[in-house]
Amino acid sequence: MTTGSTAVSDTSAVEALHTSYQSIQSEVRKVIIGQDAVVEQLLIALLASGHCLLVGVPGLAKTLLISTVARVLDLKFSRIQFTPDLMPSDITGTEIIEEEHGTGKRQFRFVKGPIFANVVLADEINRTPPKTQAALLQAMQEHEVTASGETFTLEEPFFVLATQNPIEQEGTYPLPEAQLDRFMFNVLVDYPSQTEEEEIVKSTTTSVKKELQPVLSAAEIVGFQELVRRVPVSDHLVSYAVDLVRATRPKEAAAPDFVRTYVNWGAGPRASQYLILAAKTRAILDGRPTPGIEDVRFAAFPVLRHRVVTSFAAEAEGIDSVEIVRRLLDTVAERS
Repeated sequence: MTTGSTAVSDTSAVEALHTSYQSIQSEVRKVIIGQDAVVEQLLIALLASGHCLLVGVPGLAKTLLISTVARVLDLKFSRIQFTPDLMPSDITGTEIIEEEHGTGKRQFRFVKGPIFANVVLADEINRTPPKTQAALLQAMQEHEVTASGETFTLEEPFFVLATQNPIEQEGTYPLPEAQLDRFMFNVLVDYPSQTEEEEIVKSTTTSVKKELQPVLSAAEIVGFQELVRRVPVSDHLVSYAVDLVRATRPKEAAAPDFVRTYVNWGAGPRASQYLILAAKTRAILDGRPTPGIEDVRFAAFPVLRHRVVTSFAAEAEGIDSVEIVRRLLDTVAERS
């Protein structure tokens, strides 16, 4: 049961996070023009202890955006360029033989890989074979790395952002649905508007460098992640989130006819959990003490679009998972 003092401190924490969020946006906008929705989704996933898969064509500043967010949050950032010859040890680390100067005795020492960071960018994750993909996905799930029989705990917060190029699939190893499910959000990074693109060109073709000020520390982020878990949510909202997810499954009795026709596999229980966590996080970023239906609806696209597997009939008619989610939001009603 929440005590009065805890409730007061949580209210103050919500206000502090809302203020910090505004500062984070201001700092990120010094470097990144547009993409406010993408920044919001990244921060929601980070504070909800989730991971993101970013999908967008090359040249949309995905890497710059992620590194900028890491700098503003004062987190250790590492980038891994996924290639067909990348090995699991290139991600987790490797053992080297080291000789002691005094005794000449040789011993093995584990050298940590780039996975040992707070924010890890897995660039073009579908360019590397499944064995190497699995090394990253294990760390995402367990926040641990096992090497040579020893287990290393990753420093919190631990946040993986993987990118995929949606237009070039030759020579790639698409992530299986079970591995896609490890990502809380599937974030679409789209082209900038005309005005934004003109501003991008102006700002990136001068010698002016923007100085970024850190807004939050790692310890503060971990505290806010714990705050998200304490945010109260109504049974009514949980029911709506679960109804929405269950409606994606074609074998469910309550599934709409279009789901039975166009969907092979629907989302699992992890999607329901992420809808509620995302709704909670979005509410407190906005300075509200508890989430509403609009927060769940906002989270529906990034949470569900990579968890709904469409059928051949859907592909033949040009219907994708985004359209399925859109129809579900129009169909699934709140319980009275």
